[in-house]
Amino acid sequence: MPSQRVHSARRTVCVAAPAHVVYGMLADAPRWPVLLPSYVHVERMDFDGAGETLLAWEFEDGRVRSSRLRRTLRPREHCVDFEQDDPAWPGGTVAGSWSVEPDGAGRSLVTLRQQTPNAPAGTSAGPDGLDADAAGRLARLREAAERWDRLDELLLAFEERIRVEGPAELVYDFLYRVEDWPETLPHIDDSSVREDRPGTQVVAFDTGGAEAGPAAGPDGGTAGPDGGAAGSDGGAAGSETVRLCFPHAGRIVFKETAPPAPITAHSGEWNLLPDNSGLTVVCAHRVLLGEEPAGAALGAGALPVDARRQVRERLGRESRETLRLAKWHAESPVRRLR
Repeated sequence: MPSQRVHSARRTVCVAAPAHVVYGMLADAPRWPVLLPSYVHVERMDFDGAGETLLAWEFEDGRVRSSRLRRTLRPREHCVDFEQDDPAWPGGTVAGSWSVEPDGAGRSLVTLRQQTPNAPAGTSAGPDGLDADAAGRLARLREAAERWDRLDELLLAFEERIRVEGPAELVYDFLYRVEDWPETLPHIDDSSVREDRPGTQVVAFDTGGAEAGPAAGPDGGTAGPDGGAAGSDGGAAGSETVRLCFPHAGRIVFKETAPPAPITAHSGEWNLLPDNSGLTVVCAHRVLLGEEPAGAALGAGALPVDARRQVRERLGRESRETLRLAKWHAESPVRRLR
């Protein structure tokens, strides 16, 4: 029988952001998917003002891993204590704390402590594995926090919606079966779906610049399954999207793993809202723009405001096109039965 040990790691980094800003990012877990690259989705299950339980999904090394976090927030001390049940870790549990201390004007020291009780010796939950994990998490937090004074112009959130007089099941079926979209959408050349477990999809797709003809249905943009981009010249492009599907809740959460410039992070969800006469389908987007000059992605002379407008218009248009197709898919059988 392998020996059992408790391994621990402690790391500290200096962050060019005030302590209250860094603590706020740590405390606001639902925003992690658009701020921290590894997170696909964070769902708050309960919250009493100090203690909370979270379900978190991360995408690392080509795989989606889910875990449950129990956290205690201590805003006065700028500390967060946590215990994470994570089947991906040998031993299954990671416990620890985040602490943030002021370090002069506009700077802070952030410390992450982690330990794994009952972790088998020699595994990735040993000292080296824990230390590498802590270093990676601190680096990603620092990168996000040091944009704090520019986030108002870099963050973008919006939604598109459509009214559907048809069964919610048909709308959800259309949105879920993304592997069938190349047969329906002329601007998607190919797509492949890996579903390691039910409801967790990793979608790779190629998009083309073809325009839709009259028989193609109500849309013909350059969208991927959840609003991903084609090439900036209208030609073919590839992308990857992670999707978490919750059929009983009528939701599909998505995140692009490597969005094209000028976007740094792009997450969102499809949401079906039934009522007595039909349903409203909503596509919500949360976007973090890059800080590189807008001209690098949009052409000489482009300004940050141009990047915001271009991203908003393109993703909005592509979402509306997909929503119209979902509406057509759901309402066509209803029309045939009348």
